[in-house]
Amino acid sequence: MRTVVQVPAPKSLRVRAIGLALVACLIPVALAGASSGIVIAPEIAEKLTPQQLNSYRVYLVGRADFERQLQVYWTLVDERRENRRRKYANRQPFIADDYVQEQPPKFEGLQLPSEVAAIVTQTKPPEPDKPMPGLQDFIEQARLQFNFEPERTSEHEFKRRYAADAVAAGLSKDQVVRVYALETGGRGTFDMQAGIDPENRQGRPISSAMGYAQLLAANSVNELVKHGEGFIARLEANAQRSDAARGAALRHKAGVLRAMLVAARSVPNEWRDHVRLAQMPVGLGIHAINLDADIGPWLQVLKLKGLLETAAKEAGRTSLTGAELELMNLAGPRTGLEMMQPIGRQMPTSNFFAEGGYYRNSVARDKTGAQLLAALDERMQSGLKKAGAIDFELAFDEVSAGLPARQARGARESVTTATSGVLQLSGGR
Repeated sequence: MRTVVQVPAPKSLRVRAIGLALVACLIPVALAGASSGIVIAPEIAEKLTPQQLNSYRVYLVGRADFERQLQVYWTLVDERRENRRRKYANRQPFIADDYVQEQPPKFEGLQLPSEVAAIVTQTKPPEPDKPMPGLQDFIEQARLQFNFEPERTSEHEFKRRYAADAVAAGLSKDQVVRVYALETGGRGTFDMQAGIDPENRQGRPISSAMGYAQLLAANSVNELVKHGEGFIARLEANAQRSDAARGAALRHKAGVLRAMLVAARSVPNEWRDHVRLAQMPVGLGIHAINLDADIGPWLQVLKLKGLLETAAKEAGRTSLTGAELELMNLAGPRTGLEMMQPIGRQMPTSNFFAEGGYYRNSVARDKTGAQLLAALDERMQSGLKKAGAIDFELAFDEVSAGLPARQARGARESVTTATSGVLQLSGGR
């Protein structure tokens, strides 16, 4: 899983994209190793004063040199990561020379004056980003591909079901609520998508990451392949214990999951193939199961439980802090475990992310493994103070106390009154 941390595309990544566009798209003849090798497009040159033209030329020389440094750096990162994969397969220990031990280079050349940058981008604006699929796309494709409409419930009831499944799976309240506090800022809803503010619903999707654990669409496909048979058996067992109407609804969901499972298994059981399927209509439809009150909580809980199982199997670690669990969630299970090792804690985080992922995740940049763990814990502490995290903790307490939903609701209302508005419970959606 690559669950994305909930922030907009970082400024540094946008700046680099603009810099690349200026160097690669707006200059007909690239650098020949010196400023005399630059030929600036006539439609830009005619709009610049001699002084601006000179600044632009100096900037392009520095920027092109910087891009070459970056290419060398990230090529070395990729080579050493591949070497570590081979060593891992052969059960060989990692040493310091298996890593790039310096942080990525930063652009230290002349900054392009704002008025020059404005003229350049107005002359040939960067290509607009391709829109990401959003919540309504997932729901629409679930309807079109599988005749499925996710069953919604209230925020607190979704949290109660999530807490009950988490406790049954061996996850602690601290682990789950801390992951939630980090992934959603402590105020996320069960239908929160990365890039969309969960309160005012403003923004635009920056990835398919959704829900309390911010699963990507490819994660939904992957988890369905792993646990689909169990999902179906559970729904059918619950149907037998339910009244006629409820039983029919649960059996319909079981049938939907059968069809989804067939689609998910139509590609090789490899992450890259799950990513590819997740971008297709059937994959978008599968991702909508995160919204369903009977399936979504369990799906996300099993993703987190899988991280615990990997830690126990691969590293003999039978307990993880919330920050350690989230590190595995953020970087991938084995990569997260690698960062927790003594040598990984000392190394720059660039060793553990692809270039694009490194620049997208502001929390990961310019840190060592140990510093990233500390930063995750710090963000979790901040998120724990928010209303959504407080409500989630209450849901765990209700489940642990065995309180029926109606009785729990009364206790919750008393807490809400006592806190004078600190806790703002969400209603049904």
